[in-house]
Amino acid sequence: MFQTFEDQFQDIRDAVRALCNDFPAEYHRKIDEARAYPEEFVDALTKAGWMAALIPEEYGGSGLGLTEASVIMEEINRSGGNSGACHGQMYNMNTLVRHGSEEQRKRYLPKIATGELRLQSMGVTEPTTGTDTTQLKTTAVKKGDKYVINGQKVWISRVQHSDLMILLARTTPLSEVRKKSEGLSIFIVDIKEAMKNGMEVRPILNMVNHETNELFFDNLEIPEENLIGEEGKGFKYILTGLNAERTLIAAECIGDGYWFTEKVVAYTKERKVFGRPIGQNQGVQFPISEAFIEIEAANLMRYEACRLYDAHKDCGAQANMAKYLAAKASWEAANACLQFHGGFGFACEYDVERKFRETRLYQVAPISTNLILSYVAEHILGLPRSF
Repeated sequence: MFQTFEDQFQDIRDAVRALCNDFPAEYHRKIDEARAYPEEFVDALTKAGWMAALIPEEYGGSGLGLTEASVIMEEINRSGGNSGACHGQMYNMNTLVRHGSEEQRKRYLPKIATGELRLQSMGVTEPTTGTDTTQLKTTAVKKGDKYVINGQKVWISRVQHSDLMILLARTTPLSEVRKKSEGLSIFIVDIKEAMKNGMEVRPILNMVNHETNELFFDNLEIPEENLIGEEGKGFKYILTGLNAERTLIAAECIGDGYWFTEKVVAYTKERKVFGRPIGQNQGVQFPISEAFIEIEAANLMRYEACRLYDAHKDCGAQANMAKYLAAKASWEAANACLQFHGGFGFACEYDVERKFRETRLYQVAPISTNLILSYVAEHILGLPRSF
């Protein structure tokens, strides 16, 4: 395993790797080919307690931090799997843990910890607003002891394999708030009940085996007790999940980057052309080395984002930069791995093309690289806002 520094999480790494060894490349390849969901793999992670890592011990979880959660996600990807099947439960968890009521925590967290319930989905993105979250059009209107939801969401993942969803909707019209980030609220939605009473789910077939959907809300009623925190403060609350998401995605990209590096190094040592290993050529060595250096640098920024997050400090800049660096590094490693495998890189049996497709997603989602650059320009460098 290539890494130039040690961390204190080797026991977690060893345990997750041992579990992942029971689900070799052939398993993930077949799941990808069938466009299926890795139920057995996710169940195994749940039974081993890894999916309850962020749940406090008093509710049946491990009480770990985002740092440890990121190591779990990294190791899944580094072992040849894809954390996209289950990472939603990680980045959604602290939204409920930090902002949910005691009654909500007691109601949901123990069942999530045992696997009786899955909290894998977050409904934020909309077709006409994208990352411009404050402009979202989905509304939640209070009527008696219920909220009535109307609107549309898109790219909402794992809805079909989850029991609960965190939903962001506007409870006060944009024209009536002082700041555009005000008047948004978050709710916890029982997905199965919602699908019977006003929520339509339309799957989106896509280039990666990543179950994602378009959602339509037509007078969906949800109980007022499903409101998380105070009405109108949902944008602030949802940032808890979004910063966790970006940091965890960074960790997954780091895992991918190491996977590609280990794969291509092994191959280029063995593959001989013109009487010598192709890995002896600097034209092969340099792109691999450059990608590896960037992976290591991204790794350090990931840990800094995690440190701040776990200390309940502002980590928006670090989470964004970690995601940018890691996505870029994994993509460069993926390109080098595919290039130096030649035609075999396109053969499914080598798994390179599958992982190549998976890691390409993170140049675009959950936030595009250009928007991260805009964030850094405005919020860190103090340049004029560009939009």
